[in-house]
Amino acid sequence: MATCGIAAGARNTINAIIEEIRNENIENAVVVQTGCMGFCYAEPTVEVRMPNSEPVLYGKVDGEKAKEIVKRHVKNGEVIREWVLRG
Repeated sequence: MATCGIAAGARNTINAIIEEIRNENIENAVVVQTGCMGFCYAEPTVEVRMPNSEPVLYGKVDGEKAKEIVKRHVKNGEVIREWVLRG
């Protein structure tokens, strides 16, 4: 979480992710904060890495989107295509 992400609400986003992982009883998830990735215009960003899949980067992720990403992508493997960040 670089300053651009923090200013855009990344603290709320990461807290929502952690809370939803707990609520969904997902035991093998790892949540990691990173620095600037160069996508300041799309902050907060969330990257999901799943085994045997390419990483997916979501942009403009608020707390509600974060919870949906955990439920749909992390838990059920569904990429939410309309939220995927295109470079």
